[in-house]
Amino acid sequence: MAGPLSGYRIIEIAGIGPGPFAAMMLSDMGADIIIAVNIGSDLQRPEDLDSPAAVTQQMITILVGQNVRAQKALLRGRDVLIEPQLNELSFTDFAKGPQGVAQGEKSARGVEAKLAALSISPQAYAAYRAAHVPQGVLAENARIDAIDVTTSGRVPVARVRQLLKVREGDPYNAEELNRELSALATTGDFETVTQRLVEENGVHTLKIDAHEKSWGNQFFLFGLGMSTNFDGRGAFNINLGHRYPWLTQSGLEWRNDIVLGSNRASIHTELRQPLWPARGFYIAPYAEYSRRRSDQYFDDQPPTKDARPFNSLTIETTRAGVDMGIPLGRKGELRLGVNYVKKTATYNYLSLVTDDSGDIVDALNLPSLTATQPAFRAQLTLDQLDDALFPRRGYYLFGSVEAGFGSPDKKYNIAQAKGLWATSYGRHTFNVALEGAGQFGANSPTQENGGNSGNGANEGFYLGGFQHLSAYAQDQFNGQYLLYGRLTYLYDLRVDDLLGLRAPVFGASAEAGNVWQLRNNFGRGGYLKSGSVFVGGNSPIGPLYFGFALAPQGVWNVYLQLGRVF
Repeated sequence: MAGPLSGYRIIEIAGIGPGPFAAMMLSDMGADIIIAVNIGSDLQRPEDLDSPAAVTQQMITILVGQNVRAQKALLRGRDVLIEPQLNELSFTDFAKGPQGVAQGEKSARGVEAKLAALSISPQAYAAYRAAHVPQGVLAENARIDAIDVTTSGRVPVARVRQLLKVREGDPYNAEELNRELSALATTGDFETVTQRLVEENGVHTLKIDAHEKSWGNQFFLFGLGMSTNFDGRGAFNINLGHRYPWLTQSGLEWRNDIVLGSNRASIHTELRQPLWPARGFYIAPYAEYSRRRSDQYFDDQPPTKDARPFNSLTIETTRAGVDMGIPLGRKGELRLGVNYVKKTATYNYLSLVTDDSGDIVDALNLPSLTATQPAFRAQLTLDQLDDALFPRRGYYLFGSVEAGFGSPDKKYNIAQAKGLWATSYGRHTFNVALEGAGQFGANSPTQENGGNSGNGANEGFYLGGFQHLSAYAQDQFNGQYLLYGRLTYLYDLRVDDLLGLRAPVFGASAEAGNVWQLRNNFGRGGYLKSGSVFVGGNSPIGPLYFGFALAPQGVWNVYLQLGRVF
């Protein structure tokens, strides 16, 4: 055809870098003219290498630069090279995409004359498109005669077939099938899942390629929370999680969670073995151990900034059990099981005895408390939130009931429920959180039995810390009954970067709640209050939030949260 492109075969390459599309390869493929884009960056100055992310980027830049120089040397005079200036963008600056596009457009306009020489008229391009109508168009209402699934790694083909709804004999619907494969790709087992329909000898075969994650099938979770009032009463929690799916072809998974904190240390290990993979049922034997310090405050002492505990308990809990997991579609799961638990509570300080005038006359050792019981437990989890820390839409519900069936005078029953609902209007987000917990049954602590339910080692429930009465120390308040509520507001700042945070938000929260030792007092006034303001966003090492919280009686706290708490 007539025009500048007549007789040429042009291959456009999106970028020259570490990939397989080197200039020599394109020439060997028959390319007469190559349009190449160099999306590499220059090396940073040594003084700018002030973080692990910066060092990692520098290493990648060095490796990519060697390949880029080799490919640029193979370009010829008639080829077109576009080099946008991307020095201000790092490989983690996903939110700065528009800036990269603008730089690309600016660089392309710099070689506009060369590109214009390769252009053709709209009429010629329309004629070209008309002469290249795709052949072999799929027949209308084509049906799938066979399904061929290939996988890489540990995940078996049978697993993919079980998760797919499409079957032989179904009509081929590319749009619906792509949605189904997108959901499959979000299960965490695969990096990509693709599909194509191939016709051979009149047989339509659906070919599905599922590629396992290239970074390995084991992965880790991390969370960090810190708070302080700069008065020697800071707190921290480090959460570490390990997941090892597909230990066997039957789908056995190993899960481990560790918590290390100023007042708490725990480890939980669990195996999950699918029973009916098509329905998602699994059995999960588990064991856990925790050691926790619980400060004891006088019930009538106001929680001022000068309040100090009169004693503290060290509570050790050992539990082993087995659960049956029942998935509830993509909304959550129900777990039913039995366990055996042993709890021991030991006072850390002597109890001081005073006379009528208030003088100390003696110091006594307080006895340790022990509770053991077999129990039945049911847990319901529904999680439809779009973000674990500060969600913008969706809901979360969790309910747990544990009923002991041991000795009648020793057993105890506990129940807990909490939920969160989030909604957004443009740049504004509101979420509401509610939580309640307590003991129930004949052995509940009441005024009538003097608060003695025969299970003094049960540590109860805690308030205090990040988004759980933020102005107070982590787990500062402990009781056998708990009520708590929170209203949080988020404002999307819509800036690309704020102090190293991407997609930053400003937030504020108002909280109220309390704990009680006796069932008779449950929910009866005396609520603690807390308010906080914070900024947060995504950092190269995960979501990061920094805030300040304030409560009546001069109580305040500064907190930092990195990653999600699990």
